[in-house]
Amino acid sequence: MRFFIMLAAMLFLNGCANLPQWSVFSISDSEIEQALDEQLVQLQKKAYLAGIPLMLSVDDLTVDIGPKGRDVVSLGTQATATVSAFGFNYPMKVSLMIEGTPYYDSEKKAIFVRSLSLLDSTIDAGGYRGNIAPVSGEMMMLVNGYLASNPVYTLDTSNDVIGLLSSVPLSLDVEQGRLVLRPKR
Repeated sequence: MRFFIMLAAMLFLNGCANLPQWSVFSISDSEIEQALDEQLVQLQKKAYLAGIPLMLSVDDLTVDIGPKGRDVVSLGTQATATVSAFGFNYPMKVSLMIEGTPYYDSEKKAIFVRSLSLLDSTIDAGGYRGNIAPVSGEMMMLVNGYLASNPVYTLDTSNDVIGLLSSVPLSLDVEQGRLVLRPKR
């Protein structure tokens, strides 16, 4: 009998020790990159830039969470913008480096990046390589529009632990290389 009481007490203490692990969920920058890579097909969009029609498709995406200890997510994109003018198509390579504030939407059980700012923008087209500052406002509107309605990461609530964690109010913290969701205190 004494053995069973000791075993039950050990199991209880072990469960209490593991409780903090269950109450925190973290997402690394590589997990967000993987989730966004799966969405790259959706990132192909026909748009107008300075009144000229173009087809924008994102070729590569990099994610850096909490660079230099700041509470932001940096996104680097390599995209191809194909401009259609005068019956010809002109492909251009566009590189953008943007950063924004991560936000957890408890209703959608998803993480969004909002309040974007443009850090760097370059274009490589037909021998010209330079800054695309004159059209960066329109380019940022395209990116902002996409990220406003599409999360960078959606929680898998079919997982029992994540489903239970997401049923309580959560706070989102930015740490170097990862986003951490934990119950609000």
